[in-house]
Amino acid sequence: MSLRLALIASGDGTNVQAILDAVQRQVLDASIRLVLCNRPGANVLERARRAGLPHMVLDHAVHPDRAAHDAAMIRAIRDSGADTVVLAGYMRLLTPAFLQAFPGRVLNIHPALLPAFPGLHGLGEAHAWGVKLAGCTVHFVDEAMDHGAIVIQAAAPRLDHEDLEACTRRIRALEHRIYPQALQWLASGRISLNGRLASLADAGLPLASLPATCLVWPPLEEGF
Repeated sequence: MSLRLALIASGDGTNVQAILDAVQRQVLDASIRLVLCNRPGANVLERARRAGLPHMVLDHAVHPDRAAHDAAMIRAIRDSGADTVVLAGYMRLLTPAFLQAFPGRVLNIHPALLPAFPGLHGLGEAHAWGVKLAGCTVHFVDEAMDHGAIVIQAAAPRLDHEDLEACTRRIRALEHRIYPQALQWLASGRISLNGRLASLADAGLPLASLPATCLVWPPLEEGF
């Protein structure tokens, strides 16, 4: 079933771009109904304008509280016709009311191997800790921070000579592959949820190639 996506971001929007690119390559069965941003002037809005995507700013600073801001986002998403909410660098927690409005249809990407290093600075904290493997996680969103059922994870070595900026570039490249893949699995009805366990039905599709030093599970399929 084709997904109708609302993409919510706070910053540059590189994952929004990766999802748009996958839609345009016709490997992701989805349409982007709305790009929503809480920060006026964020680069993701320029990306949306260039692509001709419907976009909107809902500045959280002009709302009296988080509940009011989330209520405004709910209205905008419903008005767009979207059925799936994709957090693509959105830097605020969602209220229970927002999650209840889109049950089981809100996903997020986090730049660390959850459950380790949740929060706003996951990759930076992992890098500072001296982990041997860095990575990223796509997960369903629940009421706790970076807590919902995990769909897919990608891991790569943290290199001792590498600074945080260089490590971030490598992990972000993996984000741009696993997020569209996870959404395509959702579109094709292959993900099932049982409590904390998100299981993927095998479709026997050809697998994508990866650098020898990277591990992605479940495996990426051709096109991602």
